[in-house]
Amino acid sequence: MPLPEISTPTYELVVPSSKKKLKYRPFLVREQKILILAMESENETQIIDAITKIFKNCIHSRFKMEDLALFDVEYIFLQLRGRSVQETIEIEVPCDDDPEVKVPVTFPVDDVKVIFPEGHESEIKLTDDIVVVMKYPNLDYFAKVNIMEEEPDPYELVSACIDRVFANGEDCGDFTPEEAKEWLETLTNEQFEKVQNFFDTMPKLSHTITVKNPNTRVETTTVIEGLINFFG
Repeated sequence: MPLPEISTPTYELVVPSSKKKLKYRPFLVREQKILILAMESENETQIIDAITKIFKNCIHSRFKMEDLALFDVEYIFLQLRGRSVQETIEIEVPCDDDPEVKVPVTFPVDDVKVIFPEGHESEIKLTDDIVVVMKYPNLDYFAKVNIMEEEPDPYELVSACIDRVFANGEDCGDFTPEEAKEWLETLTNEQFEKVQNFFDTMPKLSHTITVKNPNTRVETTTVIEGLINFFG
């Protein structure tokens, strides 16, 4: 007699950037194994390949990884993990009046949303004649920050996220990250801050929590942002 098939539930989510609906299933043991082996390798390429494979295995709807913004990848990963491991997130929040006191908090994965700050623009006017068009960090950045827990070089990040540059309304054409990095060094501090503002206001996972110090009854309100901080 063959071993029985085990049915897997299907869920639906809305991609934050495009508002497109995707159907997906939770991680299975094989996906968990793929991720664990990739993380143990500490090899960035293997980790990125593992994340891509997990997304393609678990998402039933048609999609392209390259069409997903960084915050889309974080949101989808959080949803996949939530349906696969547990549908709640457990963290400890330090109290403002006594950081040594940490209050345990549990809340549903579905409470975590992607927040779109006001004033976030991908087109940045550096001068009357020069406009920079930015793009969101890619899967490499996601893997470095959330899986490998590295701190990327901020100048490399900015240069890698410059999509197009227009001078007097004309597209300056293709360029390498190295050329972009060298070009960034010619900007004034004020101009570079305009570019940096794209990252400072970038949409991100966010959830606001209020806890009470059990000893003093003083309340602390904290905002949790970024995928890695939701894993305690």
